[in-house]
Amino acid sequence: MVERQTRMLRLVHLPHADSDSLHAALVARMQDLPPALMRSITWDQGTEMARHLATAEKLGAPVYFCDSRSPWQRGSNENTNGLLRDYFPKGVTLANYSLGHLMAVEDDRMVLQDRCPADLFAALLASRNPSVLRR
Repeated sequence: MVERQTRMLRLVHLPHADSDSLHAALVARMQDLPPALMRSITWDQGTEMARHLATAEKLGAPVYFCDSRSPWQRGSNENTNGLLRDYFPKGVTLANYSLGHLMAVEDDRMVLQDRCPADLFAALLASRNPSVLRR
């Protein structure tokens, strides 16, 4: 998942590509975020998204779905997927990698005036109004 303001990436380790695994892993990985940061989730039309209502309720954020064959509707996510191909070849499942390995890959780029997403995200979390990032 990609946070839009800071471009902070949070990869989720999925041992199995089914809706129960996705729901459990996503909730575990995202539940520490302040509610103000979980405004919405945008997904594609995959069958692993079948528990979207339970995920939306647990995380307190509505889930939206892109139209079929419309990756441009999730531009930040698609761009990030392309960048991740430097670490994970296309066709290789992320289930082959540990959560520790995935977390090491999350913050390996500089964005937004040469600042890393983790620093920007930390500033966002520390601010009194976490829905707005200030310099």
